[in-house]
Amino acid sequence: MIQPRVVLDFLTLQDFGLMLVLGGAVLVTFVAYRMLPRLRTTPLLGGVFGQHESIMDRQTIIGAAIFGIGWGICGVCPGPAIAGLGAGSWELLYAIAGIALGALVQGLTSK
Repeated sequence: MIQPRVVLDFLTLQDFGLMLVLGGAVLVTFVAYRMLPRLRTTPLLGGVFGQHESIMDRQTIIGAAIFGIGWGICGVCPGPAIAGLGAGSWELLYAIAGIALGALVQGLTSK
């Protein structure tokens, strides 16, 4: 996942190896969200378990489209980009700079 070529091959349906990663992530997240509140009544660090309302509005759709287009163009997702830096892929600094710039613009223009 830290190699943009692997991600781009997945997105162009040439290599399905990342489907295992995606499936594993979905499974772990599902179990955590469904089972953890049943096993614990409060979070480990205090407070309460909560849910936030999911809103599908224009901003969400535009943001998702921009993220998807950027991911498809460069083959870089934020988490693996940071991990790629640790593996010595310094060219990923360009992608991380773009991610940071996008987050800044979103923060400055949000309601």
